Amino acid sequence: MTSPAAEPVAPTRSRRTRRRRLEKWFGPRGAGIVEWLIVIVGAIALALVVKVFLLQAFYIPSLSMYPTLHEGDRVLVNKLSYRLHDVNRGDVIVFERPASETSSNIPDLIKRVVGLPGESITFVDGSVYVDGKRLDETYLPDGTVTSSANAPNKCSVEAPCIVPKDQVWVMGDNRGDSKDSRYFGPIDQSTIVGRAFVTVWPLGRFGLL
Repeated sequence: MTSPAAEPVAPTRSRRTRRRRLEKWFGPRGAGIVEWLIVIVGAIALALVVKVFLLQAFYIPSLSMYPTLHEGDRVLVNKLSYRLHDVNRGDVIVFERPASETSSNIPDLIKRVVGLPGESITFVDGSVYVDGKRLDETYLPDGTVTSSANAPNKCSVEAPCIVPKDQVWVMGDNRGDSKDSRYFGPIDQSTIVGRAFVTVWPLGRFGLL
């Protein structure tokens, strides 16, 4: 006995009507081509809507977020996240390259949010302190040293770096090889493209961030 799921499904009335109209205008063969074109155009339009408003894939071009992200990884970025909630400490975000960073043709950067609006950032003995409390950065490898020795923003105890309103302080997980807020300062939240939430390539590294 044939299961119900395997039985042919009759076209809906609206589909039959549309098909007859297309055949009248373009003939039977032309109607089939037009239907396929409609499907293709619809798929492209849907993909563009998803890319512009919902999700976008990004290629990781450097080791600045190593070991969380490797060079050549591809991540998906949720563009709706910060329309629904505030930026959170620890989020991995993609944002527009600061205007002061003109040494590369890469339009977007990816870093981790370390400081939030109104907070003070200091570096003491290789660790990050937020409002005078040592930040527990469990996402970093043991022994990671955070230094600002070669950076313009020293963020010392005597002169802490204050994160202005509507801005966030971002840093790469590869603290010894990352140009981040230590160099270009905090970034405007308006420049954030979205939150990176999953590594999708290579498949062996698939996982949530």
